[in-house]
Amino acid sequence: MTADHRDSDAQRFARALESLRGLAVGDALGSQFFVPAHYPALKSRALPPAPWRWTDDTEMAASVLAVLTAHGRIDQDALARSFAEHHDVDRAYGPAVDRLLRQVREGRDWRELASALFKGQGSWGNGAAMRIAPLGAWYADDPEQATHQAEISAYVTHQHREAVVGAMAVAAAAALVAAPDRVTGPEALLDAVMELIPRSAVQAGLRRARDMLDYADASTVAAVLGCGRRTTAHDTVPFTLWAAARNLGSYEQAFWTTARAGGDVDTTCAIVGGIVAAGPEGAPPEGWLAGTEDLPSWMPSGEA
Repeated sequence: MTADHRDSDAQRFARALESLRGLAVGDALGSQFFVPAHYPALKSRALPPAPWRWTDDTEMAASVLAVLTAHGRIDQDALARSFAEHHDVDRAYGPAVDRLLRQVREGRDWRELASALFKGQGSWGNGAAMRIAPLGAWYADDPEQATHQAEISAYVTHQHREAVVGAMAVAAAAALVAAPDRVTGPEALLDAVMELIPRSAVQAGLRRARDMLDYADASTVAAVLGCGRRTTAHDTVPFTLWAAARNLGSYEQAFWTTARAGGDVDTTCAIVGGIVAAGPEGAPPEGWLAGTEDLPSWMPSGEA
């Protein structure tokens, strides 16, 4: 392995780790607002008491980065093993994926299990999208490869077309935001993402999201695009890319915009946090990082 190649891997890991940290903060802090006692804090943009514990979004995203670090790409079998080995039932997994990962741990084939979900249609949930922003940051130099690897990663748990395209869209957005010659402006970002993904309900939602970029009220936008209340990819991804595109460079503003719209708040904030933090000026505030539970101890360091 050449020094140049090691440097490239180190840069990829560093970008992806920044995105993962942003994802974890969004996930952990967003999850606090499922607690009724914290609703007033959300309205006033006040932080609830720390520490904030992350959910399955972060746990699965950590596996994505671990597999990229070990293999330099997505190895589906390795990803399935990592998901299953690190599956913590107390991290609020959805029932279908919770059951799938239990069965993988027992020796069942993830291909058979994922393809059989929902009467053979596969899951169209937002779980493949919620964990994928760090992969996009990893492939900042190649957004097309980001979408390809995101597609491969999705199939381990989510095989419905919309879930797969949702993951591709989030990865594309994170790659474009992290790129050295990144696109500028929210319209250009959404246009570039739409060019990288196939025709789908997710793409149609992104087209509506682009048309609503001049709307300031996130609740109005969420009422049109959805904000994860149905936990489907096409009910989640268009709104999150709208929120990220409008608030690049300000993690704090991106978080509050997303969280105050309601819905599947930990997941929407994880997606937005991972995309925004992939950019050079999108890191979460230091106090927010300090209030968030540490990343998993089994995470790789990124060192050769």
